Amino acid sequence: MEFKHTSVLLHETIDNLAPQSGGTYVDATFGGGGHARYLLSKLDKGNLIGFDQDQYAIDTAQSNFAAFLKGDSQPRLQLVHNNFSHLKEELAKLGISGIDGIYYDLGVSSPQLDQAERGFSYRFDARLDMRMDQSQDFDAYQLVNQYDQKQLADVLYRYGDEKFSRQIARKIVERRRVKPIATTFELVEIIKEAIPAAARRSGGHPAKKSFQAIRVEVNHELDVLQASLEEAIGLLNPGGRISVITFQSLEDKIVKQTFKKYSEVEIPRGMPVVPEGIKPTLRLVNRKPITASEEELAENNRSHSAKLRVAEKL
Repeated sequence: MEFKHTSVLLHETIDNLAPQSGGTYVDATFGGGGHARYLLSKLDKGNLIGFDQDQYAIDTAQSNFAAFLKGDSQPRLQLVHNNFSHLKEELAKLGISGIDGIYYDLGVSSPQLDQAERGFSYRFDARLDMRMDQSQDFDAYQLVNQYDQKQLADVLYRYGDEKFSRQIARKIVERRRVKPIATTFELVEIIKEAIPAAARRSGGHPAKKSFQAIRVEVNHELDVLQASLEEAIGLLNPGGRISVITFQSLEDKIVKQTFKKYSEVEIPRGMPVVPEGIKPTLRLVNRKPITASEEELAENNRSHSAKLRVAEKL
């Protein structure tokens, strides 16, 4: 079983965690395990808990990381098949109440995009799906065929920044009156028809923004991110760090604002000094997001939109 995936900002993400021997770490988005393998190589002791809601990723990891999953006393790697929004709950089941580091590699993984049958990509013809957790009932087919015109337009604009969202939503509703929109290529053709020809000639694939928006809505990606970051910060031990890679502006905004919320102290007006006991929870390790090097940009196209933010628990 193969899970081919080139990890983005690999060394930057893990090195900025400053991993310590004997520490407990969490990979919130295990995927192909590229970041996990590098982290484990830097730990002679300690353990890593890997979360992924995609059963395919978990099954692949069971094979590819077999040596780390075994141990006479405590295995160095434990896998959790669940969304990272259940972080605190799942760690409690393992008897873990504090962690020394956690990292997130957000968005859809390369293997998910490359598996045509998953319905994530506008490059392959498949049934509309886009579920990261395939045990989930709600999928892209239901969204496209059940949301009303305003709901569709709102999703496309809010999560994809699609300026032709209203035209696309109207065209979707018109087409599905004839028959349900069942496949990725059917949706691609509808999107192309809705976008003016001049606009289609620039800015990449015309369906890119719409597919991103639908995927985000199907998987509630932004809602679960906010909840998980809050839990992660609460779980971090003093000196523990959190690294987050984002690939779109809405994700980055959530991470930036959450880190800001916990790294700054609001002083009431008229109060000249910070009262004793009022201190920030986090320290920003990098004020500006870390981006890919020229070398990585040349080798991995996915890294172009990547931004890494890191913070430390005080």
